[in-house]
Amino acid sequence: MSKTDTIESLVSGCKAMERKAQEKLYQLTASKMLGVCMRYTNNRAEAEDILQTGFVRVFTRMDSYRGEGAFEGWIRKIMVNTAIESFRRNKRMVQAEDIQELAEENTPGLNVDELAYADLLNIVQQLPAGYKIVFNMYAIEGYSHREIAEALDISEGTSKSQLLRAREWLKKRIKLLEGGVYEEQHG
Repeated sequence: MSKTDTIESLVSGCKAMERKAQEKLYQLTASKMLGVCMRYTNNRAEAEDILQTGFVRVFTRMDSYRGEGAFEGWIRKIMVNTAIESFRRNKRMVQAEDIQELAEENTPGLNVDELAYADLLNIVQQLPAGYKIVFNMYAIEGYSHREIAEALDISEGTSKSQLLRAREWLKKRIKLLEGGVYEEQHG
């Protein structure tokens, strides 16, 4: 990005539907936004589809950006909402279980100190779809269970159940990965 291509000038150009500004903005933000989309999907192709749909929305809704808050945050929210909509269209929620039963289960904490970011992203991408979307919305995006329930058209109890199951699932996978890493290093 050249010194003349500030975010403000790119936003202004995009609002005027200038293709060059749209292309530069895409080049500037696409890789980071693909990372956001990857957390909500099972594979890169699906993430790229969400990314493309998200950028169409970014460019068609550019007039709604008022310059309040970080522009990247505004794009990120569009990408997350696009991923949520994709999920809802496909309705891939894992069967909910009794939240009280899950709360009583005793599982050890996650030990992620020695895992690389790529390993963690790979594990999160392998989460069953219902677990993954709730985990990402709650743990990464900071949504409340009430907000998740409204966005996904599920109950708060289902959201809580999905999160607990996601954490349980992640703990098991991380333990397996740590065991493999430990054996490779010390075996």
